[in-house]
Amino acid sequence: MAETRAILYGFWASSCTWRVRAALHFKGIAFEEKSVDIVTEQKQLTDEYRYINPSQKVPALVMNGETIVESMAIIQYVEEIKPEASLVPTTPILRARMREICETIVSGIQPLQNIGLKRRFDSEHKFKEFAEYFTSRGLESVEELLKKTAGRFCIGDQITVADLCLVPQVYNGIVRYKMNMEKFPIVSSVYEHLLKEKTFIETHPKNIK
Repeated sequence: MAETRAILYGFWASSCTWRVRAALHFKGIAFEEKSVDIVTEQKQLTDEYRYINPSQKVPALVMNGETIVESMAIIQYVEEIKPEASLVPTTPILRARMREICETIVSGIQPLQNIGLKRRFDSEHKFKEFAEYFTSRGLESVEELLKKTAGRFCIGDQITVADLCLVPQVYNGIVRYKMNMEKFPIVSSVYEHLLKEKTFIETHPKNIK
């Protein structure tokens, strides 16, 4: 029996969705992306979507008869079921360095740019100031971490999970918050190299909307 095509429930502008979209593309896993408008229509809050993802967030991946939620869990799953073209470095120390970068971005930057958090502010200006401040602090940490590992990409010249995390968050910082990236030269260099890679070109939000 032919394997059922994977379904990615996501939103074109969601950084977490972009991470997963890029991982699936990099791995050569065929998938259909179904849009869940989390901004205008707030489809993630419907009972229908709650059945797919009880936390009412994107993304969610339906694959091999299972539904997996949370972007990092999804990425780890696809890495384990298809270890070819690995997104993980070969040595324990480089894997630890990769996870340092991932955690800094996933825990310290992305949640503080989140659309759900934005709704808790009484003005666009206040949220923008808040998000800019914490994005800048997070990128300062990433810049220091990359001094230990960066080549063309976050970990030398291998695309890893760290790169999947970096690109969407830097993109948000530049596009949404008009951040000046001059004080993050290593982050900026890695970002520019990654944007030239097929995986990030073909999964870029501007090519999905």
